[in-house]
Amino acid sequence: MKNHYPFELLPLPYATDSLEPYIDKVTMEIHHGKHVQTYVDNLNNALKDHKEYHDWSLEKLLYNLDKLPASLQAPVRNNGGGVFNHNLYFKIMTKDGKSLSDGPLKKAIERDFGSLDNLKTELKNGGLTQFGSGWSWLVSDKDGKLSVRKTPNQDTLIAENLTPVLNLDVWEHAYYLLRQNRRPEYIDNWFNVVNWEEAEKNYSKHKETDYSKS
Repeated sequence: MKNHYPFELLPLPYATDSLEPYIDKVTMEIHHGKHVQTYVDNLNNALKDHKEYHDWSLEKLLYNLDKLPASLQAPVRNNGGGVFNHNLYFKIMTKDGKSLSDGPLKKAIERDFGSLDNLKTELKNGGLTQFGSGWSWLVSDKDGKLSVRKTPNQDTLIAENLTPVLNLDVWEHAYYLLRQNRRPEYIDNWFNVVNWEEAEKNYSKHKETDYSKS
């Protein structure tokens, strides 16, 4: 995907029914094809008349929100954040899941959380205690230390230069058609499709993360 204006919808790395029965096909079609496409369109519309930002990457725009014109800050935060967050989210899922290998990420999880089950408990708690719409994140600092964070709406952690290892979408549009108001049930099922191989790749980038240079 071209990482500057005009931004494009990143294709799903799997078919829309691949994550069933954990995440249903219709939800995937609407979530990706409608909601994220709207974020992409709105971001492009906001930037259309600001040619000075057309060569800025998505990460650079989000890192420098406070330097953008006031009229651009909310559209970029909401829509640019929506694109960034969803690109990570859809890539961190896969058919039948992918188990966590005995590598650096597993060792870091055991060091910082005690076990994978403890990490899952913290991620779930982050998702359940995020009031309204938002995200639960596993992130790493530059030293490789892991933590669970949560953010509202489409906010990101880019300004803190934290490396996103994986993220859990707890907006209702991520689960409501199949799970209605049962967010805990959605989260428990989501763990069955987490792509831990992709999470391992994300974690391997923690020493390089510096969004100020995007």
